[in-house]
Amino acid sequence: MTRNEALALVREFVKNEGLVRHMLSVEAAMRFYAEKFGEDAEAWGLLGLLHDFDWEIHPTLEQHPMDGAPILRERGVSEDIVQDILSHADRTGVPRDTLRRKALYACDEVTGFITAVALVRPSRSLYDLEASSVKKKWKDKAFAAGAERPHIESATAEFGMDQWEHVSNVIAAMRKIAPELGLVGNLQPH
Repeated sequence: MTRNEALALVREFVKNEGLVRHMLSVEAAMRFYAEKFGEDAEAWGLLGLLHDFDWEIHPTLEQHPMDGAPILRERGVSEDIVQDILSHADRTGVPRDTLRRKALYACDEVTGFITAVALVRPSRSLYDLEASSVKKKWKDKAFAAGAERPHIESATAEFGMDQWEHVSNVIAAMRKIAPELGLVGNLQPH
């Protein structure tokens, strides 16, 4: 499956632009890590882009992503990517036993927290966002109270990354697509 085909599939099943932007963010982070580790950036990117494609049609933890897997198979998505997507949910029984699976798990939730921090900044931009600002908001438990900080911390540890290095990496990855994410704010692209 090509990236354009994957994006078309996402657009077919996802109408919420915020969810599309989440998947684009995870795609960017996955591509960043694929390049960092000398892996296949296309495959890693497809995984990030497709991982939540079924959330709107299967919006419960009992359904997502298990009920989306048959759709991906019907559309010709490789079984490796289907299994990797299944691994990002604890209850599927698919272990996170590869670097790519651990990367997806680590990149998934943190992108939302980073987006939330960017949106409350005066600039409303990723271009001037640093990990130190994310760290300040991290300590404020009232900020983005729904973000499961222990989950993000354990996923990052499972990936073998320092928390704040990981945040810096994901910010850098997301900056590359800030216009697509609506996170240029009032700053000019670098």
